[in-house]
Amino acid sequence: MATQELYTSPPDGLNWLVPSASSARFSWEYDEGRDRLLALYQKGKDKQWDGAKRIAWDLEVDPLDPLGTPDESLTLHGTPHWAKMTERDKGELRKHYASWQFSQFLHGEQGAMVCAARIVESVPDLDAKFYSATQTMDEARHAEIYSRFLHDKIGMLYPINDDLQALLGDTLRDSRWDMPYLGMQVLIEGLALAAFGMIRDTTDKPLPKQILAYIMQDEARHVAFGRMALRDYYKQLTDAERREREEFVIEGCYLMRDRLRGVEVLENFGIPKAQAQEYSEQSEFLALFRQLLFSRIVPCVKDIGLWGKRLQEAYVDMGVFEMGNANLDQLMAQDEEIAEKLDAERFAAEEQERVAEVRDAIASGDSD
Repeated sequence: MATQELYTSPPDGLNWLVPSASSARFSWEYDEGRDRLLALYQKGKDKQWDGAKRIAWDLEVDPLDPLGTPDESLTLHGTPHWAKMTERDKGELRKHYASWQFSQFLHGEQGAMVCAARIVESVPDLDAKFYSATQTMDEARHAEIYSRFLHDKIGMLYPINDDLQALLGDTLRDSRWDMPYLGMQVLIEGLALAAFGMIRDTTDKPLPKQILAYIMQDEARHVAFGRMALRDYYKQLTDAERREREEFVIEGCYLMRDRLRGVEVLENFGIPKAQAQEYSEQSEFLALFRQLLFSRIVPCVKDIGLWGKRLQEAYVDMGVFEMGNANLDQLMAQDEEIAEKLDAERFAAEEQERVAEVRDAIASGDSD
């Protein structure tokens, strides 16, 4: 079925044109590069994988409970509307929320693919171009996987959220070569990583758990790349240039915070927009979710050298200032370990199946 037939509401056209003022940069220096970045490039090559083979797509998914996450995570849970809903209605709500979340993941991954390609085009250093080329492939794989899950397992898509589209547009329209790093790899992907992790760690469904764990393994490298490149570059900025980027981060963080409401889902269930926004603001789970979602962004922003007074005040206002002390390296190492553990468990189960098949064949031969 064509994607446009699966959208809950038609998007504003099936193509979005974002004009760009950036320049393509070539480098004729082929002999040198930063050791850390070249090592990450090698890891990016070594860790390429095929989403059609590594993920067990034959696993069944219940469309009325695709993610198996607690109902307490739904904004309507505990409200008068929830009390009036039938079990079927609640199942439809779970389906819509899962579709909305994974649709934003899908749109974000396409944005990441375009931004990674933009980095290849505009970044001045060849070692960064090399790594960005591997990341572009990673993001294409992620978009492919989220699209397949939405098409084959849920059968429903949501258009891109307005706030996510606004931040993507701001990131891509900026002529400065570092802005795709800052907008995509620090803000959008940082928030997405935390959202992926929240679902990965609470779902009881094996297929979405595999998808999120394997994609997060890639994303850990991408965030490391952004941190390396921007940390080096931002040391050279003037105070005025640094403040400009901090203002971009502040605006982007507010946009990312607001996109988490899922108001579009509630509107599809007949709830007026103003009331849907009120429910989202009253949700204790969403308040906690917002804080945890910034666990990847705030320490990264601090690490790359953007930590001026205005930015700190904005994080205090959002209630996420303390996240600046989070150990980002430890979080990324955990992402790697979880994916590797899943692989080990799958390989062990497949090995047991093969051994059982051999035993059955031998037993069948003996009986003949």
